[in-house]
Amino acid sequence: MNSPLKIKEAAYEKQNRKMRSKHKSETGKTLGDRQTSGTGKRRVSFACRFGGMAGALKDAKGEPTKLKMALKKWGFGSKEAARNFCNKHKEK
Repeated sequence: MNSPLKIKEAAYEKQNRKMRSKHKSETGKTLGDRQTSGTGKRRVSFACRFGGMAGALKDAKGEPTKLKMALKKWGFGSKEAARNFCNKHKEK
């Protein structure tokens, strides 16, 4: 039997594909893949944006929110980890 987390991850991926498809149909351009490691500009930018976002990492049921799932997909365990990565690697 699938765990609730697996179902939630599948729903997250489905929504992600839908948003990416909509973006391509509206602009004609594709979005780049996630950068899950390294210090590329897009990963640093993601860390800076999401490290400073308001919002909980778990919902009322104790399950991960979309914010937490996005951080995880990009290789960060928490907003604090993303913020620290941002501060260390952003161009000054």
